[in-house]
Amino acid sequence: MSSAQRASRLSYVAEQRRILVVEDDETIALAVRNRLAAEGFDVSVAGDGQDALIQYGRAEPDLVVLDRLLPGLDGLEVCRRMQAARPVPVLMLTALGEETDVLVGLGVGADDYLAKPFSMRELVARIHAVLRRVERAAQLAVEDTVIRVGEVEIDTAARRVFVGGVEAQLTRTEFDLLRRLAERPGQVFERDRLLSDVWGFSEAAATRTVDSHVRALRRKLGSDVVRTVHGVGYALVRR
Repeated sequence: MSSAQRASRLSYVAEQRRILVVEDDETIALAVRNRLAAEGFDVSVAGDGQDALIQYGRAEPDLVVLDRLLPGLDGLEVCRRMQAARPVPVLMLTALGEETDVLVGLGVGADDYLAKPFSMRELVARIHAVLRRVERAAQLAVEDTVIRVGEVEIDTAARRVFVGGVEAQLTRTEFDLLRRLAERPGQVFERDRLLSDVWGFSEAAATRTVDSHVRALRRKLGSDVVRTVHGVGYALVRR
């Protein structure tokens, strides 16, 4: 191996992202691990909640793919404990179609969710999109900007949001969505555009992701903060 090849290899290893897959179905876990490894990720697998927390503390992954339904500690409790220990991007897998379950998952710190059954292609695309958002957020964090829209105050550098002086606890994705809407208060953003700007991809079938996050924002900030334009998208309400 030439020195240039060795340097390239060392650079690749240094930049390799670590992913923890938490899935009790061995067939799904193996398929996901193999696909992500083929994509260049350093992958570890846990089959239950307790093992997931142990491996999380040991491996310090850059992202967690987390099944909602697990034996013992369920995915929601695992997500809560992970975020309390060290915030991490979480892509939650769910076989539950009820919107309440999705909102609860987003509320405990999940950045995105993917319903089973899913394609490996979509899983990989979602993972790359979440990691890009994290990188973009880190770059934007150097800015010292406060955006105020009515009673909502967004500290973009600290990534903190206040409503009437009271802090609202938003997930990473909820913050990014709110910030995008707040950049142009009153302007209507189409769902496809929000998917592209915030999530990093645009697929008609995934617009429900935007709807779920908007509902989560309304629950935390107030029902009248984000306006729905039926058949089009959403806008942050000017006050």
